Amino acid sequence: MFAAVDLGSNSFRLHIGHQEGDAMRIVKTARDPVRLGAGLDSKGNLTPAAMEAALASLSRFNAILSAYPLNAARVVATNTIRIARNAAQFLPAAEAAIGYPIEIISGEEEGRLIYMGVASVLPPDEGRLVIDIGGGSTEVVLGRGFEILKVESFSIGTVPQNAGFFGDGRITAEAFEAAILSARSRFEDIAPEYDRSLWTQAYGSSGTARAIGEAIARNALGDGRMTLKSLEALRHRLIAFGHAERIDLAGMKADRSTSIAGGLAILIGAMHEFGIREVKPVEAGLRLGVLRDLQLRAMQRDRREESVREFQRRFRVDEQRADRTAQIAGIMLSLLKPADDKYNRLLYWSALLHEIGLIVSHSGFHKHAAYMIENADLPGFTTREQRAMSRLVLAQKGNLRKVTDNLSDPGFAKAVLALRLAAMFMHARIDVAADPGAVRIRMKNRIELELRRAWVRDHPTVAYWIEKEKDAWGEVGIDFSIRLGS
Repeated sequence: MFAAVDLGSNSFRLHIGHQEGDAMRIVKTARDPVRLGAGLDSKGNLTPAAMEAALASLSRFNAILSAYPLNAARVVATNTIRIARNAAQFLPAAEAAIGYPIEIISGEEEGRLIYMGVASVLPPDEGRLVIDIGGGSTEVVLGRGFEILKVESFSIGTVPQNAGFFGDGRITAEAFEAAILSARSRFEDIAPEYDRSLWTQAYGSSGTARAIGEAIARNALGDGRMTLKSLEALRHRLIAFGHAERIDLAGMKADRSTSIAGGLAILIGAMHEFGIREVKPVEAGLRLGVLRDLQLRAMQRDRREESVREFQRRFRVDEQRADRTAQIAGIMLSLLKPADDKYNRLLYWSALLHEIGLIVSHSGFHKHAAYMIENADLPGFTTREQRAMSRLVLAQKGNLRKVTDNLSDPGFAKAVLALRLAAMFMHARIDVAADPGAVRIRMKNRIELELRRAWVRDHPTVAYWIEKEKDAWGEVGIDFSIRLGS
C-alpha cells in the first residue's frame, strides 16, 4: 500500500492506493483547499497565516496516513514551495506535521510524474499531449504510451493569473483578453516543438481542467465538449456574471470560482498556441504518478537509475571507471557503518557521475560536475536529492572547507569519505572489491584508517594521496590517522 501527498499551490491532496497486480486501486483520498499560492507576500515569503493553514492541513493528513499500513509514502511540493523565499524555514515544521520528508520537485519532474499518472489510465500506444494547469505553474507534456518525448513547465498558473488580471474579483472582457494574450505569450516560443503529427489527443489532467469540463457539460455550454467554442461560451458566461462572487454554475465548487477565470484564460491560450481542437479532462495526474513511481521503485525499476545512465551516455562518461568507483564507494560506506541508509543510493549515483565534469574541463572537473548535477533535469530526482549529490561530488577531491556546513551531518561526512577513498583506490588501480578485508576504517570524532602494507608498497601514489587526505580533513577539524597492517 502506497501514499502520495501533493502540496499544490491551490490545494493539498492525498491519495492512498493498494497495488493489485500492475494496477493501483485508490482506497482513500483527501483534499484541503489551502490556497498556499495566495499566501505569498510581496517579497515572495509565505505569510504566517498561510503557514499556519498549511501546517493544520498537514497534521490532518498525518492522522489519515497513520491509519493505513503503508509500504511507502511520498510527499511532493510544487511551485509555491519551490519559489517561496522562506521555504527552508517552513519545511522543518511542515515535515514534522506530516511525519514524512517533503520533496520539492522541479517543474519538469512534476510534468513527468503527471504524465506517468495520466498514461497509467489511457490507451498504451496513443500519442498524446497532456496539459496540467496548476495554481502556480502549467506543465505541458508530449508522449506516446509511457514514453515522454518532451516536457516543459511554465511559470503561469491560476493564482498569479487571477491576481494579475482578476485580482479584485471583477471579470471583464478586457481583463479576459489581456489574460489570454499573456498566456499565449508564454507558450508561443515553445509550441512549435510539440509537433502536431506526434499526438492525436490532448488531455487536461488538473482539477482546473476537470472543473472547466464539468461546468461546460452541466451547464450546456457550446457543444458540451472542451472545444474552443465551448471555452468561449464559458468565458462569455463568466463575463456576464461580472464578479467571482456572483458565479453561479451547476457543479462548480465555491473555492473554484475564485480561480476559474485565470485557469480558463490559460487553457484558451494553450489551445490557440498548440493547435488543440479539443481537450479531454482525465481523472489522473500528479498523485497517481507518484503512486506509480513508488510502485516501480518497489519493483526495482527506479527511474533515477535510468536518468543517471542516460546522463552518463550523453556526456560520454567512462562507465567502467564510474562503476568501479561506485562499487568501491559502497564498500567503504558499509565499513563506516552509517546510522541509516539515507546516503547509500545517493552515494552510488554520485560515484557514477563523479567524473561527468571532464566533458567541460580536466581542471576543476569536480566543480563542473557538481554544477551540472544540481542544475540538470534528472527525471526521478528531487531538488533535494540533486543538491545532496552535487555536494558529494563537489567534495570528492581538494579541500573540504567548501562543504564544512554539510559535514555536521555524520551520514554525509561518511559518504564524502567513502567517495574520496573510492576515487583514490580507483586511480591507484587497487582492486578493493577482491579483498575488502584489507581495509579497516572508523569515523566518529576522528578518522582511523588501516591499510594492508603491501598496497602502499605496490602502489606508491597511495601514500601521497593519504597524506593529502590527512591535511584536508585536518583543515576542517577532523583528525585522520593511518596504520599499516600485515
